[in-house]
Amino acid sequence: MELLSPAGNIEKLYYAYEYGADAAYIGIKNFSLRAKADNFSSDEYEAIRKVKGNKKLYTALNIYFHDSDIATLEKESDYIKNYPLDGFIVSDIGILGYLQRTFPGRELHLSTQANCINTEAAKIYRDMGIKRIVLGRELSLKEIEKIKNNVPEIEIEVFAHGAMCLAYSGRCFLSKYLSGRSANQGDCAHSCRWQYRVLEESERPGEYFPVVQGENFTSILSSKDLCMIDHLRELRDAGVDSIKIEGRMKSIYYTAVITRAYRKQLDFIQGTSAEDPQPYVDEIYNVSHREFSTGFYYGRDEIEMPTFRSYMSDAQFLGSIEEVISSGLYKLDVKNQIKDSDNIEYIGPDLLYMGDRGFQILDENMDPVEKTDHGKIAYLRSDKILKKGYIIRKRDK
Repeated sequence: MELLSPAGNIEKLYYAYEYGADAAYIGIKNFSLRAKADNFSSDEYEAIRKVKGNKKLYTALNIYFHDSDIATLEKESDYIKNYPLDGFIVSDIGILGYLQRTFPGRELHLSTQANCINTEAAKIYRDMGIKRIVLGRELSLKEIEKIKNNVPEIEIEVFAHGAMCLAYSGRCFLSKYLSGRSANQGDCAHSCRWQYRVLEESERPGEYFPVVQGENFTSILSSKDLCMIDHLRELRDAGVDSIKIEGRMKSIYYTAVITRAYRKQLDFIQGTSAEDPQPYVDEIYNVSHREFSTGFYYGRDEIEMPTFRSYMSDAQFLGSIEEVISSGLYKLDVKNQIKDSDNIEYIGPDLLYMGDRGFQILDENMDPVEKTDHGKIAYLRSDKILKKGYIIRKRDK
């Protein structure tokens, strides 16, 4: 199975590939359902070419297009051609013909937003020229297997990890109704996680049905996160060709740790590595997440119950090694404050984690300082052997 990871910007794209993704998916500004992700614009395609190598790269053109959006797409097509893209992820079938004419040779993948959940629909999309279908998230493993058996020539992609939406395949109107920001045009306000007062009884004004509220979620509407890392064999046996990690808006720490865990688990079950993946799998609990579930794959009971817990994490992401200057001296990419008194850890693609308490922080003039913050030029001196792309974190406990 292909391991497909999210990349909201060039930095996340690097980490997706570095930590084990076979392929990554990005958005191009104005055409992606993750408008709040950095997405790609300007001349970043030149950097993408250097990072991509022989890996796969897909872009999401998965908004629903008005005529004005199609006109914009036509105007931007010469620019989009600069990207080393292997395929487009689309929801709106109205742009299929244009993409086929304008970008010959590029694969066409059907977004989960198109709600394909049955064999007959899969056949129609196949006949339209779709190579891969990202099936609706509401399907069970048995339903996925049936579709693959009935339409074996179609590649099947499914979500294996990340946030779930309370709406049918993410096609939600709540945000548009409450805030004027359309989820189907890439501008979701996450209204499902706002704090609400509901069910006021007319004879008892001021008394409301209790809603449990935590950081970033409201229990009456907030769904559990998806995690299928312990069930990759079952996904493979159902005929899945690609497993997808959600999260273009999340941090490079999330991208790296989750991608690495799925890479190690996939390599083990596919027989390409004898290394025990479990320590890497356990690391996903050190990344911010809501309560995990197996989505709809084994039935609806678990996912239809909202989570009553806030985001959980056992570690704080501090930054990464941006460059190796010389032996023992490293340039930092600081994301959160780092103090010289911190007990930090490094993680890498094949480094589970390594602790360090004997490091020194240097400012842009190479003078020792007690701390450094996001946005500052800083260096780290350590007797540990580190590499570009290593993540720096500290434990919360």
